[in-house]
Amino acid sequence: MQRVQATQSYPLYGTAATQRIEHHAAAQLPAHTLMQRAGVAVARLARALAPHARTIWIACGPGNNGGDGLEAALHLQRPGVRVVVTWLGQPERAPADAHQSWLRARHAGVQFADRAPANLDAADLCIDALLGLGLSAHSRPSNGPLQQLLQALHCSPATVLAIDLPSGLDGDSGQYATDLAPEPTQHSPNRGARHTLSLLTLKPGLFTGAGRDAAGTVWFDDLRCSPALEAPSAWLSGPAPCAPRSHASHKGSYGDVAVIGGEGLHARGLGMTGAALLAGRAALHSGAGRVMVALLDGGELALDLLQPELMLRRFDALQLEHITVVCGCGGGDAVRAVLAPVLQRAAQLVLDADALNAIAADSALQAALQARAQRDQPTVLTPHPLEAARLLGSNTNTNINAAHVQAQRLQAAQQLAERFGCVVVLKGSGTVVAAPSQIAHINPTGNARLASAGTGDVLAGMIGARWAAHSASSSTTTTNHMASAFDAATSAVFAHGLAADGWPAEQALTASLLAQHAGQLNL
Repeated sequence: MQRVQATQSYPLYGTAATQRIEHHAAAQLPAHTLMQRAGVAVARLARALAPHARTIWIACGPGNNGGDGLEAALHLQRPGVRVVVTWLGQPERAPADAHQSWLRARHAGVQFADRAPANLDAADLCIDALLGLGLSAHSRPSNGPLQQLLQALHCSPATVLAIDLPSGLDGDSGQYATDLAPEPTQHSPNRGARHTLSLLTLKPGLFTGAGRDAAGTVWFDDLRCSPALEAPSAWLSGPAPCAPRSHASHKGSYGDVAVIGGEGLHARGLGMTGAALLAGRAALHSGAGRVMVALLDGGELALDLLQPELMLRRFDALQLEHITVVCGCGGGDAVRAVLAPVLQRAAQLVLDADALNAIAADSALQAALQARAQRDQPTVLTPHPLEAARLLGSNTNTNINAAHVQAQRLQAAQQLAERFGCVVVLKGSGTVVAAPSQIAHINPTGNARLASAGTGDVLAGMIGARWAAHSASSSTTTTNHMASAFDAATSAVFAHGLAADGWPAEQALTASLLAQHAGQLNL
């Protein structure tokens, strides 16, 4: 058993792949072996998480996830500890392994009750063994008893340990089933710590969407089984190795980045110059050799007094064919006027914010974006869920919204990558990085401190800087442009989140501070 760490990379397996792995493993072992191993693993972690618990309540569903909980119950029996099981199954209808564990638990003297103990406190422990992967409607017990147990788990002041998945969470998408999601009022500061022990495989849904909040600290036990020949559904990203910079180098060794954006006040009375400057500062602090900023502000700003190293340029003075371009940050409507030449000429292109919205609204720009891939001009798109929805819906009559994207984050990112021939960074909790014909990565770093204006602009600048540096140090005849873009995106997303994870809890994190701090990581 191990605690999942952001410092390592892990293969992730979706529901269908996990079920195939389970069936293959079960066929190689004596009956009931996997459930017995699962029960031992759960009991071992439970004792470590709550060594002084006087009461342990285990909520068990009717399927094999409930069987794992029943098996754990008999191992948790010891003097001075009250183990109470609420089981929603029926002996005559239970799967064979779960029925066997029910018999073993009864023989061990485990106490059964219809509801949660009334006197649970912060020192106690709850174990969620209600659903696991068994989320389909036909496998659920009637909603009334299930909802009551889920409410007790969501509101519990005691530590909660979920077996395999928090009940109601989809292992593929990281989203709750509509009727099983916790109420906002159940996210109380008095709730106990949350842990999840993922068995056999790690599931993508634990690390993206609502999964990160639901799962809490994730632990993993493969139950001494190999995934055999099953390919991962995704990867949980780890930190990228960073080669030390050579003493015999110069600014040209680390590439040029040009940021294009920052619509001025004169256009619509909505000045967004700061977004482009933030992206430029992030690129500079992330190690780009030179950073140029072409503001779409009508020439209102000639110098960034806080960052004079930024080189302000007119758009028509940029040599787009020889630089890494970051386009769209604060671009507003003004970015539409420059997108066509940018898509045609930029050697390497990161598209963010208003550039994405402009492309979603214009079929000619969509065709120009697709043509870049055919010319081997790599592109990185950095949408948030609403921007991704606009892009996905741009060639269909279907009304796609942000909720649709959130319900299938991995698939949405992959669809965009395949359609436009780009690397796609779908932002949010558990950012997804996808590329054509490649297994997607889910980022394990970052937190709610990133939920403030400008942090997305900082990420775009960081991606541009890492990509420019990688390209400057690589031979143009041997570089795999898509791989280079993918590596730059995954490493920048990781460092961006890591900066927030390491930020002092008592200090506010602004985008300006993030741009400076993120540059100290993984250079």
